[in-house]
Amino acid sequence: VQLVESGGGLVQPGGSLRLSCAASGFSFSSYGMRWYRQAPGKERELVASISNAGGSTNYADSVKGRFTISRDNAKNTVYLRMNSLKPEDTAVYYCNVRWRAQDYWGQGTQVTVSS
Repeated sequence: VQLVESGGGLVQPGGSLRLSCAASGFSFSSYGMRWYRQAPGKERELVASISNAGGSTNYADSVKGRFTISRDNAKNTVYLRMNSLKPEDTAVYYCNVRWRAQDYWGQGTQVTVSS
């Protein structure tokens, strides 16, 4: 299982970013996917999740209405569109899948929201 995140960077408050996570090594379309984030000195938290076919999504209260998770099963990729970014969204963002009862993570992509 391999997960590779991309799309992070430095953005001003109110700006937008789209993160991508390219997956390989498992049957992508059969598994739900998740985005987590971890800010310095804080625990890793679940940001958003999406079902295997994309028909069901869930969000942390802190990002509802601003973030959108989506997936393209033909490209084995899950996305996180982040709008109206706030300084408190600054964190390393990780893609996650639970495959055969084990959690797999990407290397993470840094998102910094600052003026």
